[in-house]
Order: sequence, then structure tokens, then C-alpha cells
Amino acid sequence: MDPSTIATNFGARLPGWVTDEIASVDPLLPDIEDRMRLVHRLADRNHREGTGGPFAALVTDAATGEVVSVGVNLVLAANLSAMHAEIVAISLAQIRLGTWDLGGPTATPTELVVNWRPCAMCYGATVWSGIERLVIAGEGDEVEHLTGFDEGPMRTDWKEQLQQRGIDVTTDVLRDQALAVFRDYGQRTDTTVYNGRRQQVG
Repeated sequence: MDPSTIATNFGARLPGWVTDEIASVDPLLPDIEDRMRLVHRLADRNHREGTGGPFAALVTDAATGEVVSVGVNLVLAANLSAMHAEIVAISLAQIRLGTWDLGGPTATPTELVVNWRPCAMCYGATVWSGIERLVIAGEGDEVEHLTGFDEGPMRTDWKEQLQQRGIDVTTDVLRDQALAVFRDYGQRTDTTVYNGRRQQVG
């Protein structure tokens, strides 16, 4: 095997429009709806900019609402299927804080704010990240019907499983705004549903 043919690193970078979008945002967002409004703005712009699907996430200080990191779906921009918004936000928070554990007895409790219930992959990432609170705009199969994305085989007791692991769940925060973004995405004719083999699933 020729070592020069093997990839030895990978990564993703937030596109420039994200830094432009958040430049005027107060880094302290104590109101949960203000945090979700920012997530919706980023999710909506992300698909319009062509950098990924209509998904965004924040990691914040759970007590104060201070923004620790911002993430958008970068699957298309990075050509990496794992670069969902939650994973981007969690990874950037870990880099900023210098730790893989975003919780624990000596850490400031952190919160993950997302514009829908995490998919199967991001659900696992949330469990292992140390996040202590998950805030979502909504749950249910609307995102799949409106966008065509396959969110994966989620267990029906997913919230209870998170809570058993010390992760509080808050849902239905500006749900209608999330659905409006998904609806706009689904009505476009120039989008890429990058898990396009969904029709093969039972």
C-alpha cells in the first residue's frame, strides 16, 4: 500500500457567511427563544447559500445563554456526511473549551439548541458530548416529509434515554418557524438530499 494515497486528516470550516451573520448578534442570549431564532436564521440561510441542509445548532452556557459555538450543516460544503449541524457545533465548542467533555462536575453546564430533534447520528453524539440540556424546536416526522431527509432509526423513548443520562430535554420552542424553513427547503427544485437512497429503506 502506498501511504501517499491514504488520507490522513479531515476537517470542516464554517463558511464566511456564518461569521457575517453572527457579527451583530449579542454573545449573551438569555432568552431561549432568542437562541432558537438565531438557529432558525442560520438554518434558513445555510440551504440558500448552498453549504448544506436546512439545519443549524448552537452550544451555549446552560445558565446564562452565552453562545459558546455555532454550527450549520456542512455535508455539502465539506463533502463529509458526518458534518451535521449538531456535530459541527459540539466539535467547535470542544475546540474552544479545550475539552472533549462539555459537562462534568467541574465544567459549566452546556446546552445544545437545534432546529429539530437530532437524527440517529447526532443523537449519539449528544449522548457522548457531555451536553446537559437539549433544546429543540420540535420532534416528529414532519422534517422527513417536508425535506426528504432520512433521520434514521430513532427509538421511541429517546427523550427518556437522554434524561436517564442526565440530559434535560426542552421541545416545541418556535416550532412553526422550524417548519417554515423546512417547507421552503422542500419546495426548492435545486436541492440535494444527500442520503438519496432513502427509498431503499423498508
